[in-house]
This record gives sequence, C-alpha cells and structure tokens, in this order.
Amino acid sequence: MGDWMDWLQWPAFAASVLAAWLVASRSESRRNGGFWVFLASNALWVAWGLYTHAIALVALQCCLAAMNIRGLHKTESGDGD
Repeated sequence: MGDWMDWLQWPAFAASVLAAWLVASRSESRRNGGFWVFLASNALWVAWGLYTHAIALVALQCCLAAMNIRGLHKTESGDGD
C-alpha cells in the first residue's frame, strides 16, 4: 500500500488550497462548496497522517474538520458569528 499512500498528501494539499480559494469567494454557493472541499481535504490529511504516524496532524485535522462543520452549518443556515 505504501507507494500510492505517499502521494496522498498531494491531493490533500490541492484540496486544501482549492477549499481556501472557494471559502474566500463572495458567492454563497462557492463558499458552501469550499467547506465541503475542506472536509474532503481533512479526510485525506487524516488518512495520510495515520499512514505516516503523524498524530499531531491527525489531531489538527480533526479540530479543523469541526470548525469546517461549524462553517458549513453557518453558511447553509445563513447565521452570522
């Protein structure tokens, strides 16, 4: 399983950058999509972190996923802070 798992960090990286771009959009639908892309990137980073035994990265991604879920909820419900 090793070789392809080593490359998993690159789609995770790309998804993180794309998500940040989308979340900064003025379009509500793009911002909403950005949170979903962020959640996908969190899952990719967790998978890679578990594979590489990067426990701090896994913990960080779990915390960021919680914040992304909060952002997604706020974006979908139209709530402010």
